[in-house]
Amino acid sequence: MMKKSYLAALTLPFIAAGSLHAEDTSRPNIILMMADDLGWGDVGYNGNTVIKTPSIDQMAEQGARLDRFYAAAPVCSPTRASALTGRHPYRTGIFSANLGILRPEEVTIAKVLKPLGYATGHFGKWHLGTLTATEKDANRGGPKSAHLLNPPTDHGFDTYFATESKVPTWDPMKLPEKIEKPGSKGFGWSYIKEGEAYKDYGTAYWTPEGKATENLDGDDSRVIMDRAIPFIEEAVKNDKPFFTVIWFHTPHLPCVAGPEYAEMYKDLDFKMQQYAGCITAMDDQIGRLRTKLDELGVANNTMVWFCSDNGPESSGKSPGSSGEYSGRKRSLHDGGVRVPGVMVWPNVVSSPMTISAPIVTSDYLPTIVEAVGAKKPPYELDGVSVLPLLKGESIKRDPIGFIFKGVEAFNGEKYKYYRSSKSIELYDMENDPYEKNNIADQHPEIVEQFKKQIKAWHASCRSSFEGAEYGTDSLERVEQDYPEVLGAN
Repeated sequence: MMKKSYLAALTLPFIAAGSLHAEDTSRPNIILMMADDLGWGDVGYNGNTVIKTPSIDQMAEQGARLDRFYAAAPVCSPTRASALTGRHPYRTGIFSANLGILRPEEVTIAKVLKPLGYATGHFGKWHLGTLTATEKDANRGGPKSAHLLNPPTDHGFDTYFATESKVPTWDPMKLPEKIEKPGSKGFGWSYIKEGEAYKDYGTAYWTPEGKATENLDGDDSRVIMDRAIPFIEEAVKNDKPFFTVIWFHTPHLPCVAGPEYAEMYKDLDFKMQQYAGCITAMDDQIGRLRTKLDELGVANNTMVWFCSDNGPESSGKSPGSSGEYSGRKRSLHDGGVRVPGVMVWPNVVSSPMTISAPIVTSDYLPTIVEAVGAKKPPYELDGVSVLPLLKGESIKRDPIGFIFKGVEAFNGEKYKYYRSSKSIELYDMENDPYEKNNIADQHPEIVEQFKKQIKAWHASCRSSFEGAEYGTDSLERVEQDYPEVLGAN
C-alpha cells in the first residue's frame, strides 16, 4: 500500500528544485553511464599515460571531478541495484553477481521520473534479473528460471536494449571457433577477421519486442550507443525530458579490441592492447554522445554521470589499474570500490570543480529526487543528495557502509573502518588514503564507535530485506537468506 500511495503522489505537480541557475533546471535530462570493471587508475585524468580516454578526461576538466567516488559494492550487480534505488544492495537482496533479482517493489529512479513526464530508457548491461523465459540465455535466462524474469520495463523503464550479463567488447555476439594464443576464452582474443569461423557467444541483446538481431557487429559500446542516441533524439523531438541509463560492458572480460583500436596500441603486450583498445573505443562513444547533446541543444541542462561498477579485475586476469589504492575487484579496500567518477551539468556546474567528499552510487537517486523536486521514496535510503556539493556547499553524512561476503567496511570523511574474519583495521583516509597504516590499536574508542554504528546499520538493512517496508511477496525470488555478517553481533 505504501508503494502505491507513493507512486500515485508522483503524478501530482512537482515543486521546482530552486533557482540553481538563471535557466530552468527543474526538469534536467539525466544520463547515468557506467563502465564495467574499470579501475580508478585506468583513465587519463587519474594519471594513466597509456590508455587514451580524452572524452572522460574532458568531463573531469569541464565538470565535477569526484575524487572519492565509490561503487556501493566490489562487484557488478549489487552496485547496479544501488545506483537505481539509492539503497545498499543488502537491503534489496542483491548480495553478489548472478544472484536473485531487483525486487519489483523497489522504487527506482525510473519509477520516480516516469510520472513526471520523463522518457525512460535502459541500454547495455542489466544484470538485475533475466530478460527471457523462452530460451537459454547468458548465465541464468531461460525456461527453467522463469521466476527470475525481471526486465527493465518492470522497474519504470519505457524501453530497453539490454543483455543479462557480460559479452565480448567487440563483436559481442560472437566467439571464435579457434582462439589463437596468447588469447583465451577467459581474458579475450584478437578480433575476428573476415572469413574466420565463429559461433554464438551465448548471450543475446533483448528489447521489449524480443531478441535483437540487427546491428550487433563491431564495437559493443557503439552497438549500445546506436540505440541510446535515437532514444534521446526522440525524447527531444517530443519535448520530453529523458532519463537514460547506459551501462557499458567494457572493460569486463572478455576484452577484444577492434582493428582500429588494436593498431592504436600495437606496441603493447597482447593483454594491454586489448584492454586499452576497448576502453578507448568506449571513450569514443562517450564523446559521440556529448557531441550529440550539443547538436540537439540540450547539453546545458543534461546531467551526465560516469563511473565504474567496481575496481579492476584481479591482477592475474587483467592489466587494469586501481592506481596506488589497495585492493581490486571483490575487495572492500579502496581499490575495489573507489572508481573513476565525473559529472557534467553546465547549468549547475558552470565551472570545473573537484569534490573530495565521499560520494557513492547510492547517492544518485536522492540527488536526482532533489534536483527535480520529486517526492522522496518512503523507504530507508542509504544514499544522500549531493546536490549541495555540486553547488559548492558542504553536506554532513553518516559513513558509507559496505558489506561483501563476510567482510564489512565503513568509509567516513576522515576514518575508514574495515573488518574481516582475520582483522579489524582503521585508517586515517585524510593522511593515509592508500590504507598503509592500520591504527585500530591506537584508537579503540573510534573502533568501538564504528562497531556500534555498523551494528545498527546491519539491523536496518536486514529489516528492509525481510520486508519491513513492502512485505515479503517477492522474497522467494531472491533465492537466498540474509547472509551472516560480523558486525551484526
